[in-house]
Amino acid sequence: MNTNPKVDEFFDKLSQWKPELEKLRAIVLDCQLIEELKWGQPCYTSNNTNVIILANFKAHCAISFLKGVLLNDADQILISPGENSQSVRFVKFTSIKEILKLEPVLKAYLYEAIEIEKLGLKIEKKKPAELVLVKEFQEYLNANAKLKIAFEALTPGRQRAYNMFFESAKQVKTRHTRINKYITQILNGQGINGCTCGMSKKLPYCDGSHKFVV
Repeated sequence: MNTNPKVDEFFDKLSQWKPELEKLRAIVLDCQLIEELKWGQPCYTSNNTNVIILANFKAHCAISFLKGVLLNDADQILISPGENSQSVRFVKFTSIKEILKLEPVLKAYLYEAIEIEKLGLKIEKKKPAELVLVKEFQEYLNANAKLKIAFEALTPGRQRAYNMFFESAKQVKTRHTRINKYITQILNGQGINGCTCGMSKKLPYCDGSHKFVV
């Protein structure tokens, strides 16, 4: 079992879901995937392509198949991160017992994921529907050319995240408040969950570190 020192360090610092993630790590490495640390999380590759990511969340830990949509999923265990996800599928766990029960299935899925990379299979992503901006935000963009340029330079996913957040406010006043709050982040090219204080351990994303500054 060839482990990566950087991932060893990641596990040494884990305080939540450590036994579960260590078991998932062992299962993945047993399938001869290469271990790396990417985006602050254990990532496993085949043919120099990212295949698997292990992640820890507050309520569960997970093993994510980056091309999970191409897996057969005969046991119906894969979950989509959201309705707009066209590739990633994951399995979440809250105990070692759950992982042990699914170990043979997970290995079968892992070998299938490796085979997908060997075959060079690609995901034909659907073109997203045209983004219709919430009225109030469109007015801000029309009045501020610099803001418009910065917003259009964001990735489509970041654009949609901002628009959904602004649109979800029921009152016009609240929408204006939200827009004003995030103008600086948009001008800085950051997503809605971007770190603005520089203290996050998961840059460029905010991990809440700023909340613990005295």
